[in-house]
Amino acid sequence: MFRSLLITLLLLVGTASYAQQPVKDANFELPFDFPIYFSGIFGELRSNHFHGGLDFKTQGVSGKPVRAVADGYISRIRVNHGSGYVLDVVHDNGYTTINRHLSAFIGEIAQLVEDKQYETESWEVEIIPEKNRYRVKAGEVIALSGNTGYSYGPHLHMDLFETITDDYIDPLPFFVDRVVDTVAPKAMGMMLFPQRGRGVVNGLDTPVQMPLNGKKEFTAWGEIGVAIRAYDYMNGVSNRYGVKRVVLEVDGVETFRSEVDRYRYDENLYINSWTHGQYMKSFIEPGNKLGMLHAKNGNRGLITINEERPYRFVYTLTDAFGNSSKVRFTVNGKRSEISPRPHREKHIFRWNKVNVLHEPGIELIVPRGLLYDDAYLNYAMRADSNDVAFTYQLNNTAIPMHDYCNISIGLRHMPVADSTKYYVASVAANGKTGYVGGYYYRGKMHARIRQLATYTVKIDTIPPQITPVSPKLWTRNGRVVLKVKDKGSGMKTYRATINGEYILLGKPNAVNGNLVYEIDKKRITPTGKHLLEVTVTDMCGNVATYRHELSL
Repeated sequence: MFRSLLITLLLLVGTASYAQQPVKDANFELPFDFPIYFSGIFGELRSNHFHGGLDFKTQGVSGKPVRAVADGYISRIRVNHGSGYVLDVVHDNGYTTINRHLSAFIGEIAQLVEDKQYETESWEVEIIPEKNRYRVKAGEVIALSGNTGYSYGPHLHMDLFETITDDYIDPLPFFVDRVVDTVAPKAMGMMLFPQRGRGVVNGLDTPVQMPLNGKKEFTAWGEIGVAIRAYDYMNGVSNRYGVKRVVLEVDGVETFRSEVDRYRYDENLYINSWTHGQYMKSFIEPGNKLGMLHAKNGNRGLITINEERPYRFVYTLTDAFGNSSKVRFTVNGKRSEISPRPHREKHIFRWNKVNVLHEPGIELIVPRGLLYDDAYLNYAMRADSNDVAFTYQLNNTAIPMHDYCNISIGLRHMPVADSTKYYVASVAANGKTGYVGGYYYRGKMHARIRQLATYTVKIDTIPPQITPVSPKLWTRNGRVVLKVKDKGSGMKTYRATINGEYILLGKPNAVNGNLVYEIDKKRITPTGKHLLEVTVTDMCGNVATYRHELSL
């Protein structure tokens, strides 16, 4: 009874944005039969997305039996480069779990996947079985844990979804009675954000970091926003985690709260609006519709400093176990001149309008709804007589958008006749370029971008480089390992055969990027010499082929 009440309270607290859809109670078993610790928890800040589940530590090794956490059926089976081996289970209690980074499937599922891979001649596959075709019971072993896909070490990533809404749900409250946590979250720093043309901090209109020791006095006037960098911790491990609940009060009145308890998939990119690096903003930009953010003061959480007096700020940080800490600081109101910020920007993109940039050699259209706030673009064009196109700086720092928009860049000359060898590239501050893609049409490269950053056009006519890794050990270890590098556009496809017959070469771990073939003596003659042939194609159609004679 107590456990059920505790789970219900933990799940319902902070679900104001989803009041019509309260998270219901349910019972879940642990996915492992050993003590659980986490390397990551729900809602942590990641690049372009929230961490969608729990990362269970697996004692530093792969191959641990993964158990179904509740009765249900296997609804989807996948192998891909991002999440590795993946198993989805729809549970009878109204929830769905997705188990990622597995090392292997088991039983009939394993054979089903292998057959599909050979049938399609592809490492990446997706299978959707008939409903209830593969029933599972709570506690039943359904797969083996691993380190596949984009993974930096052995673990199980488990997402939890509310089946009817497909919302990501925080799984941790369902396991609170199986985890020891008496450690409260800790703040690491704050930032103050004076609003352009409407506020200043220490007489300036640029963001400023605020130390925790409170030794330096900060003054402000007009509208400001506040942000905090903070992490949570747990007993027995050195990992740091995201903070579930952040509440900001000013002079004893709540102005803002964030509740990291659930979100929709299409809300992921709003993280770029809510955060500034690792700082969580306690105000909401006008184009940010993230449901877990709640402004309480009728002004998107922005604070109005209009009296010459101390303003008392208090942050309360709380984790899923109720552990809490407070951070107090003062900002002194000091009357200061606030004038419209002079700007030299030629292009000002409004968050609530369609925006068009049309300059010599470049066209850009940003539809309404893609920006989170007004963008004052520091636009510039850089020319080099040797380049096939000018380099266009839309802004000196990248401004994220909520979806892709169209950009076209004109070519100045075409030293390579084959137009498929050209691609739009992003340009970092250090000059490093990254593949964006696109296609050629009537003298221009057309592409889709999701940041207002710096772009140009590059050429790739160089095939990928295929390098064998310790080939003398292949036969002994029963494993072929190849490393592929491509300095231009990057690898697109790969395929391998032995004696002309397809073999299952894949990229089990996306971090190291090696292509691996586990020598399967059931599918090839176990004796004699065999011709291994591997073909890799990059994004611009350049092809490399590697051949090697295997002795088995």
